Amino acid sequence: MNVLFLILILGATLTSAVSELSGQSGSLATLTEITIKSAQDALQLALTLAASMAVFMGILRIAELAELMPLLARPLMPLLRKLFPHNEPALDAIALNVSANLLGMGNAATPFGLKAMSKLEDANPIKGIASDAQIMFLALNTAGITLLPAKVIALRASLGSVAPAAIVGPTLVASLCAALAGLYAAWLMGDKTDKSSTPDLLWIVPILFIATLAGLMVLFGAIIGPWLLPGMIAGFLCWGFVRGVRVYEGFVEGAMDGLLVTWRIAPYLIAILVAVGMARGSGALDMIVAPVGSFLAPVGLPPQALLMAIVRTLSGSGAFGLLASTLAQVNTGPDTPLGILLSTIYGSTETTFYVIAVYFGAVGTTSLRHAVTVGLIADCAGLIAATLICTVMFG
Repeated sequence: MNVLFLILILGATLTSAVSELSGQSGSLATLTEITIKSAQDALQLALTLAASMAVFMGILRIAELAELMPLLARPLMPLLRKLFPHNEPALDAIALNVSANLLGMGNAATPFGLKAMSKLEDANPIKGIASDAQIMFLALNTAGITLLPAKVIALRASLGSVAPAAIVGPTLVASLCAALAGLYAAWLMGDKTDKSSTPDLLWIVPILFIATLAGLMVLFGAIIGPWLLPGMIAGFLCWGFVRGVRVYEGFVEGAMDGLLVTWRIAPYLIAILVAVGMARGSGALDMIVAPVGSFLAPVGLPPQALLMAIVRTLSGSGAFGLLASTLAQVNTGPDTPLGILLSTIYGSTETTFYVIAVYFGAVGTTSLRHAVTVGLIADCAGLIAATLICTVMFG
């Protein structure tokens, strides 16, 4: 992310300087204005986002207090036992980690993930070298199977989207495809002398599920879409009330967390929006995107999507800032096909290198084996799936 940030800033400055020296007076002055304006826009966006984030974090806090994650975790146990046949002590933490990711609760997913990785390291016969089970777990987290991409929905709502939850279906399908690709890659590259770890269940059930889900979304997406967000809010509140949760106090507590999250995100938003704004205003970004666009045009992949996918593997905050910057543009607003695609890409994969650094660093792993390759395969599968499903659904 440091290199990308530097390239954008230097590229914008050099492009404007060349224009100034070529006789286009005022190019550098215009770049200065763009820089200040981009920072102001970023801060305004952060303030707008804070309101939406407070609402969604409040609802998710109620879900957490109502113990919705353990409820989601129970149906996952049979599949997890098949994927991790000799790691029973880690299954509870793995299930809760996956459930937290399903609800878009990354802050809650990380502690469970670290606990699961620690349990897997306890069962690791060769300490310090990533085991097959640990790499399989990494594949699950890199894909980040997401049922409710709350952060992206909040951003889309803050930017005036008429259907902020339209990405729920595409995100679920794309993240499931990423998970399948990552899990298969982890198994194929791992030690296959242990045949009990063969993920037989994955060959049929998830593929049929994805195909069925994709078909339903294409047929009924326009009808179901407007109901998703109000239904989710009402459903979580009712579930929490029935479970004895003090829903008002819980919502307020979660809303406070949402405001704190936005406060932490704000500097990243300012940094990336300034860099992208300078690169776009100077013309440097067009010079970078044009060659990539001509290369990707035959396969129907917008260059902005590739840029989003690359940044997403490196920095979650940077990718979120890039997403916010792009969706704020009139020609790529939140409800355009490109805006929906970029939202889906962000929501359907995780920050691969961050996950690798945190999870393996926490247990002192020095040899990653094929972990990075597995993570990148999952990311590529998620990008391809997101592009295909968004093209089918939104053109």
